[in-house]
Amino acid sequence: MKRIAVWLYQVYIWLVFFPVGFIITLIAGWTTVMVASIWTPRIASRKIAANWARILCWMTPVKATVEGAENADPLQTYVVVCNHQSQYDIFLVYGWLKLDLKWVLKSELRKIPGIGIGCEKAGHIYIDRSNPELARKAIRDALDAVGDGVGVLFFPEGTRSLNGKMGPFKKGAFRVAINQRLPILPITLIGTRDIMKARSLMISPGKMHMVIHPAIEVTGSEGPEEMRELMDETRQVIASALPKELR
Repeated sequence: MKRIAVWLYQVYIWLVFFPVGFIITLIAGWTTVMVASIWTPRIASRKIAANWARILCWMTPVKATVEGAENADPLQTYVVVCNHQSQYDIFLVYGWLKLDLKWVLKSELRKIPGIGIGCEKAGHIYIDRSNPELARKAIRDALDAVGDGVGVLFFPEGTRSLNGKMGPFKKGAFRVAINQRLPILPITLIGTRDIMKARSLMISPGKMHMVIHPAIEVTGSEGPEEMRELMDETRQVIASALPKELR
């Protein structure tokens, strides 16, 4: 009986979830363009994109829970740093973190129909990874153009974990935090890998949990040794909420 239920669920995923989800994503992308043009990118991001993420989770279906929501001050701008296990990390953070999120995206993603232009109009930051100086300038210019209550989101591992264990962190998020003197908001994402693993199109219903930790203050005067300590502290905070075998 369980095998039949699993088979029927995968039929639903391929015949309903993927095609309907694709259409919803296109609609959300172009609606974001219009709302951002007529009103503001903030409204497009918080109203359109956040509901897009919640709808896709509802369709899966996935139950999301949040711990530590009071640690994300809606009037403060942060560098948001999360572990990365699944595509559903994006849905969880976008749908349930109550900040005006700005993603740092590869410039190649600008070419995706609907999504590319929608992200641009919502104020997300496209960078050319082959040119670090231009990438830093793009981030700096974007931050100068936004107000308070923004979360500049980084997955510092650089890619989704293949085995569920948290990988080493790259420096990009911490350079931005130091250069812009922005506090780091560490976030632990739990359970998303059980819903959709990296490099897989197999999806399962389930539960996912987001732990928002207290912010880590940054003075802006850190040298190489202090940056390493900041990276280690952030990683330890995020790992503290993960099961021991995944730290």
